[in-house]
Amino acid sequence: MRSSAHFRNATVALLLAAACLCAQPAFPRATPDALPEIAVADLPKEGREVLAQIHEGGPFRYDRDGVVFGNREHLLPAKKRGYYHEYTVRTPGAKNRGARRVICGGPKAAPDACYYTDDHYQSFKRIRE
Repeated sequence: MRSSAHFRNATVALLLAAACLCAQPAFPRATPDALPEIAVADLPKEGREVLAQIHEGGPFRYDRDGVVFGNREHLLPAKKRGYYHEYTVRTPGAKNRGARRVICGGPKAAPDACYYTDDHYQSFKRIRE
């Protein structure tokens, strides 16, 4: 028969292991400096159109295009508020703005870097131009 101390220690160990597992993110996150890349040619057609509109300074399809992106997810490199701006990439068949966006940092018409997300900010790929 096992002692109650042994049982108590095993229970504590299980609880600590469970707490550690719960603290892990649901999926591994790359550091902002190690984001995967996507070539412009590999963006969906609508993404290439939005990127061209960004470089031309507009016009844009959605009222929210060009608003400041806060990077609350901290998946993009840390910059001062106002550095990033977001643009909607139309999703054919969607009745709303959908989940696809291009986020660009720096001057609006000549950004330093742009990123693509197709899962509403859960992950990003740096656009290689």
